[in-house]
Amino acid sequence: MTLAYIGIGSNLEEPRAQVSRAFDELARLPRSRLARRSSLYRTAPLGHADQPDFINAVAALDTELGAEELFRELQAIEHRHGRTRSFANAPRTLDLDLLLYGHASIAGPGLVVPHPRMHERAFVLQPLLEIAPAAQIPGRSAAAASLAACEQQKIERLA
Repeated sequence: MTLAYIGIGSNLEEPRAQVSRAFDELARLPRSRLARRSSLYRTAPLGHADQPDFINAVAALDTELGAEELFRELQAIEHRHGRTRSFANAPRTLDLDLLLYGHASIAGPGLVVPHPRMHERAFVLQPLLEIAPAAQIPGRSAAAASLAACEQQKIERLA
């Protein structure tokens, strides 16, 4: 089993419901078990700012799936939720990012792990640290140190 962390985000078509359904679908992945789930967080968009706020979360998944296979499963879930990729940082029904896959560093044509920008994003780091306070980002540092550098990013934990 490998412990993988999945970033979840949505800002279209009932984002809270999209994220909740994503947790349910992650729990049903083959040869995998949803180990932990963070709270939901509201965050302002980064990059393309003229869009609704996001609802974000992180899931911890114990999985026997290889990284590429897990990545394909995540893309299939996004597709079922109507995800389209019109331009970078566009609004989306559902975004699932493979943040960490054990202690692996992967640099393939379609998959890079750890996620290449996770250390710059409070909306990833805060929910990750909620469920994995000692998380390390391979090739970087402790997730907590990265979060301190993102303090200017507004993030609100939802009840």
